[in-house]
Amino acid sequence: MQNKVLEAIIGGFTTKRAGTYRPFFLVDRFWPSGTRRPSTLHFLAKESELNVALQQIVEQTVAGLGYDLVEIDRSAGGLLRITIDMPWDAGQAEERFVNVEDCEKVTRQLQFALEVEAVEYKRLEVSSPGIDRPLRGEQDFVRFTGEMIDITLKAPMGAAAQGQVSANRKKFRGRLERAEAVLVDGVEGVAGWQIVWSDAPEPKPGQRVSKKRAPVPLQVLGFTLDELRDARLAPLVDFKGRKPSGAPPET
Repeated sequence: MQNKVLEAIIGGFTTKRAGTYRPFFLVDRFWPSGTRRPSTLHFLAKESELNVALQQIVEQTVAGLGYDLVEIDRSAGGLLRITIDMPWDAGQAEERFVNVEDCEKVTRQLQFALEVEAVEYKRLEVSSPGIDRPLRGEQDFVRFTGEMIDITLKAPMGAAAQGQVSANRKKFRGRLERAEAVLVDGVEGVAGWQIVWSDAPEPKPGQRVSKKRAPVPLQVLGFTLDELRDARLAPLVDFKGRKPSGAPPET
């Protein structure tokens, strides 16, 4: 029995698919010496390393061409989707947008870079951000101040809800604003962010709203970027034209 390998099926084995290690089921092999061969945790760590390497390759390539990397999405079917945007500066005269030629240029350069680094994928797609563009860092929040956004908190509101909203709520939609720094024990803290919204129902098409109706109070939720799991522009389509940034929410 000393030379016999004892196998304990506790979940299965791991297969390699589309360049990443995909947990399928795990087999642990226990050797007579008591040592254990690498299991699923090993392969998950390997997958994490591959994702970091892919992030670095794509980010360096995109930045080298003069664009910003917005998002990387890798599907199980081998699709590698890259979202890019034009660099933004608060002092620029007008906003620039990514066009088809920009996507073609990035695609050609990424194909070369990914081939050199032996990154496996079946199809590469490079596109501009959609109407639900993700907000990744401080600069994105500054850029889209005044716009309607959707946020998802890492943890439910809990006691901080104070009965105003559900304690289990994590998702909110409102207009993004910069929050003023708050004094704590006489020390001014770091300015954060907040969203402002109204729970008033949206009027139906053609419905006239009485001017005598009392306005529904606005609600405000303050947060820091560390508290967010996800933040995106709200996918709203207004056929009357885009409202200027900073316009107050309708009530």
